[in-house]
Amino acid sequence: MFIADAWRDYRVLDTGDGEKLEKWGDVLLIRPDPQVIWPKEKPALWQKADARYARSETGGGAWTFERSLPEKWVIRYEDMGFYVRPTGFKHTGLFPEQAANWDWMRGLLMGRKNTKVLNLFAYTGGATVACCKAGAHVTHVDAAKGMTQWARENRDLSQVPETSTRFIVEDALRFVQREKRRGSTYDGILMDPPSYGRGPTGEVWKLENELYNLVQECSGLLSKNPLFFLINGYTTGFQASVLGNILQKTVVRQFGGQVDAQEVALPVESGGVLPCGASGRWTL
Repeated sequence: MFIADAWRDYRVLDTGDGEKLEKWGDVLLIRPDPQVIWPKEKPALWQKADARYARSETGGGAWTFERSLPEKWVIRYEDMGFYVRPTGFKHTGLFPEQAANWDWMRGLLMGRKNTKVLNLFAYTGGATVACCKAGAHVTHVDAAKGMTQWARENRDLSQVPETSTRFIVEDALRFVQREKRRGSTYDGILMDPPSYGRGPTGEVWKLENELYNLVQECSGLLSKNPLFFLINGYTTGFQASVLGNILQKTVVRQFGGQVDAQEVALPVESGGVLPCGASGRWTL
C-alpha cells in the first residue's frame, strides 16, 4: 500500500458514515466518501467543522458553511505550495494521497539532468510542481482551461520557473498522437485519468474503453532510458492489479523493467487508513 504519511498541513482526523473529516491548514472540512462504510470514531470532532459538502438526492451537491472562509488558502508540502478552495463538485483542488507518488517520482528524478516529464489529465498540477522541483521540465496536459490556470498559480506559488513547464489545454490522446508524429520523447510519464469526461471539443472519455489504448500510445513516447510510468486510478471497482496488468502488457513488453501496483491511502488519526484508489508504477 502506498501511504501518504508525510503531510504537516493536511490531516484526516476521522472517518465514518460515508464521510471524512479533514483538516486543510486551519480549516476543517467534511466531505462524502462512498467507501467509508463504518461508524465515526470521534463524533464530537465533527461538530467543529467549518464547512460540509452534502450530496443531493437529485444529483450534484452543495457546501454548507459554518463560518466565512477565504476564497482560497495555501497549504504546503515540503518545498511546494498549493491553493485550496472548496469547489462546486466537492473537490478542493488537490488530492493529498498523491504525495506518496510525488515523493516516488522526485526520488527517481533527483540528480538527473535534462529530464522531461509528461503529465496527462494533470488537473491543478501537484505532480507537475513535484517533478519540476526535482529538476525536470514538465509538459502539463489537461482539457480544462480553468484547472490549467490553477496549475499555473500553484507553479508560481511554489516558485517554479516558467521555463520549467509547458501547459497544454487539449484532449490527452490527441496530444499524445501528435507528439508521436513529431518524434517527441519523455523520460517519465504519468496520468490521472477520470472515469468519465469530455474533451474541449466534446470528445467522450470512458476509462474502461480508453485506458489501455492510451497507455499503449504513451509507451511510444518514452525515451531510450526512461525513468518511470505512473497510472493513477480512482474508479470504484478498478483493482490495482488492473493497472499493473496494463503496464505489463504495454511498457514492460517494450522496455522490460518492473511494475508495482498497490492501493493508495491516507492515514486516519482516529485509526486505520482511508482508501484513495490505486496506482500502478513502472520503472526499469
